[in-house]
Amino acid sequence: MSNLNKVLLMGRLGADPELRYTTDGTPVATFRMATSESYKDRSGVKQERTEWHTIVAWRKLAEIAGEYLKKGRLVYVEGRIQSREYEGRDGVKRKVYEIVASDMKMMPSGQAQGQPQEERRPFGAPRGPVDDDFVPEMEDDVPM
Repeated sequence: MSNLNKVLLMGRLGADPELRYTTDGTPVATFRMATSESYKDRSGVKQERTEWHTIVAWRKLAEIAGEYLKKGRLVYVEGRIQSREYEGRDGVKRKVYEIVASDMKMMPSGQAQGQPQEERRPFGAPRGPVDDDFVPEMEDDVPM
């Protein structure tokens, strides 16, 4: 019998990722992501619950996150749950749970409020000199 530790999340970033490097130069990015769900309570009133997740990405995935992700961006993340203990400044030991990302896809940003709707074009059709909606889906698609 084997074990399984897999997480699939799609949500929005609460802030820009923080990109750092370990002492040996390995890139690591950390960001907070919100997932929300709507439901009706017992009286039929629509409620919304938001969960915040700490995502940790390493190496090339960290560099991509640091370069392309911004606050509010919709992102799909696959990874695993990992716990970590640390001692706070107050001397109290704490345990945190993080999602260690193994794959990430940046979702189309959608229609910004107040902007005119853009005409639809086939995938890959020229957009002009600047492509604000560039969404690399695989490591090979990211310009070096």
